[in-house]
Amino acid sequence: MNATIWHNPACGTSRKTLAILQETPGVDLTVVEYLKTPWTADKLRQLFADAGLAARDALRLRGTDAEDRGLKDAGEDEIIAAMATNPAYVERPIVETDKGVRLCRPQDRVHEIL
Repeated sequence: MNATIWHNPACGTSRKTLAILQETPGVDLTVVEYLKTPWTADKLRQLFADAGLAARDALRLRGTDAEDRGLKDAGEDEIIAAMATNPAYVERPIVETDKGVRLCRPQDRVHEIL
């Protein structure tokens, strides 16, 4: 099974999710450190659609200035544009496998798509 994790090594939940993926037999894993290799707006739209999320559901407020910038109350396109410009605005980790996409908070959510 193919799996991609959009990972932040400074995040404990992201590290725990990565460990689950690494320990799962048969997983061909791609790790994207999204702070170094940001996603595009189109990729975010696809991930959110596949996960059944609105951009607001994946907006990281803690540790960012997203709320001060008014993103908490912004529309979908504005939030996604901000996320594409500043990838720290996206909650982590997001995992995509052959079975779907999940925002893995808590990390055990990754089992739903393995």
